[in-house]
Amino acid sequence: MTAVFLDLDGTLMESHPGILSSLRHALESTGHRALAETDLAWMIGPSFDDSFRKMGLSDPEAVMAAYREHYLKGGMFDARVYDGVLAALDALRGSGGRLYLATAKPHVYARQITRHFGLAEYMEREFGPELDGTRNWKGDLLAHALAETGEDAAKAVMVGDREHDMAAAKEVGMKSVAVSWGYGNEEEWRDAGAVIDRPENLKSAIAEFGLLPDAPDSSPFVAAGGDVARRA
Repeated sequence: MTAVFLDLDGTLMESHPGILSSLRHALESTGHRALAETDLAWMIGPSFDDSFRKMGLSDPEAVMAAYREHYLKGGMFDARVYDGVLAALDALRGSGGRLYLATAKPHVYARQITRHFGLAEYMEREFGPELDGTRNWKGDLLAHALAETGEDAAKAVMVGDREHDMAAAKEVGMKSVAVSWGYGNEEEWRDAGAVIDRPENLKSAIAEFGLLPDAPDSSPFVAAGGDVARRA
């Protein structure tokens, strides 16, 4: 059996409207108006603790508190499941895959979101950091998930859209698949075992690793320009 660990923001869900509105509110309300007016999309995916350090904020705790207040009031549901994702999850389960959520979003929020959007029913278990920052680094989160579930990293794959998803998978010995429809870019996917541009290609990408019993009909790997090609 194959274990498939799935990122949430940018992989299963287009979640930037709620995240960015909450970030801008948090920055403006704590006196960082100039930062609030910049492009904040780069912050979607990694831990906010890391992002706030990169921004040089002197009051990250206050910004985080303001963010969470706004996010919980409705920003968390200002999102949508990407077209084709539910069918892709059905196909993975039908081929014997065990599905797990592995998100940088605190699990107390992530589980509310997956229930709201009908994703929770596909997951064996859902993993995310604690509110205090424990397991913010996705490598630590995946190691914890493997220990909790008893899954074999050699028979597991991480699916995500950002560099930290690929780096975390490599750290724990998993394969990885990058999705091109999220918030990452080609530079972030250099260490991915495969890059796909449509959810319906996910099953075939994992099968190419030999991790599902179904052989792929054709290679799903995406080259520059969006053409389908194999990737090392």
